[in-house]
Amino acid sequence: MSSITEPGGDARSPSFFAKQATIAQPGFSRWMVPPAALAVHLCIGQAYAFSVFNGPLTKVIGITQSAPDDWSLTALGWIFSLAIVFLGLSAAFAGKWLEKVGPRRTMFTAACCFGGGFIVSAIGVWIHQIALLYLGYGVLGGIGLGLGYVSPVSTLIRWFPDRRGMATGMAIMGFGGGAMIAAPLSVALMNHFKSATSIGVAETFIVLGIAYFISMTIGSLAIRVPPADWKPAGWTPPATTATKMITRNHVHIDQALKTPQFYLIWLVLFLNVTAGIGILGQASVMIQESFKNTVSAAAAAGFVGLLSLFNMGGRFVWASASDYVGRKNTYFIFFALGAVLYWLVPSFAASGNIALFVLCYCVILSMYGGGFSTVPAYLADMFGTAFVGGIHGRLLTAWAAAGVAGPVLVNYIRAYQVAHGVAKADAYTMTVHIMTVLLVIGFICNLLVKHVNEKHHMTDAQLASAK
Repeated sequence: MSSITEPGGDARSPSFFAKQATIAQPGFSRWMVPPAALAVHLCIGQAYAFSVFNGPLTKVIGITQSAPDDWSLTALGWIFSLAIVFLGLSAAFAGKWLEKVGPRRTMFTAACCFGGGFIVSAIGVWIHQIALLYLGYGVLGGIGLGLGYVSPVSTLIRWFPDRRGMATGMAIMGFGGGAMIAAPLSVALMNHFKSATSIGVAETFIVLGIAYFISMTIGSLAIRVPPADWKPAGWTPPATTATKMITRNHVHIDQALKTPQFYLIWLVLFLNVTAGIGILGQASVMIQESFKNTVSAAAAAGFVGLLSLFNMGGRFVWASASDYVGRKNTYFIFFALGAVLYWLVPSFAASGNIALFVLCYCVILSMYGGGFSTVPAYLADMFGTAFVGGIHGRLLTAWAAAGVAGPVLVNYIRAYQVAHGVAKADAYTMTVHIMTVLLVIGFICNLLVKHVNEKHHMTDAQLASAK
């Protein structure tokens, strides 16, 4: 295709990556959009399987066991935390840019960053420089995560105004399910590349980086956006009810930051994510230490995959259910049930009941995932759809903050207790009790969410000017 200027120039047609080039033509089926979103989210969902690399990365030098100069588990934990931090920051700062350039360019940029992050990390493993893992997977990969995360979500909300929860569930379930594929695949690749002089992680990073770049690029090429003022045939906007606080008005992305609703929902997401993300980051190690000599590394990888399955399924099931019971009531369930389950987990571990231990975490992770997929619809209900992509991006700073808080709670409290004589199998008890308290606070924050004051609503003239 010939090189053509961007919108506002004198070109006869938009460039391939311009937003105008992605506007769907008459007859286009909106059901073609979810597969494009999944092509991206299934890739970036690999982040939830990163814990399978933590054990091998502590043996890069020693190969069979950790050597004195090998990286510690706490040092490696910052790779995942940095990725989540930059996910939130990139989503927040790129919100307006995303609305301007459209999903295709955003998703392709995400493919370059996420795939490239693996390549940089592989070099870091080869020369044993953890700073390159922080830069590669943490910074570049995190930026790819953020850009790849928000773009399909905002696009699907516009395609499915009649089923916002289901739409966001379709987009975000791929992110939760990515680890279901990535965990066993990563273990298999490391075993394939393992040798007397290599643990196989660097080679695995190279393969994953290339594969994810290709898949995410395909998704970016297939994405489409609906024409202006498009609505499903026969659909009329719903009326607000006590259980479904759905506005017909719109709030500007900058004005949303001046409302208490934004910060209450920010806390709701932060507390829900903090209670789950630290467990995800250390899921493989946690179950092996909780059931010493009972759970193998392969079985632990299976546990990570199972959590991913519930994480993925919960994103679709809970978000779809929120279309009927309302977003606020859905979060009430997350916080109340989650607090009870977290309180019970240590007793199941102490009694050696693996089945109930696994079941509790599966339900918890389903609600953790459901929180992610329900919050974009929650925002659309509160602030309208005109700027939901940018508002959602800014709200994901809560995820970035939780990406630090969750792993710190799990890793450092565990390390402190072990250093003071607490058995590794018991070292997570205090942490999950803290998680219980956080969920109770989240319940209160969600209770305080009310309708946005009409003074924040955009007039028809303001909305037309913004478009």
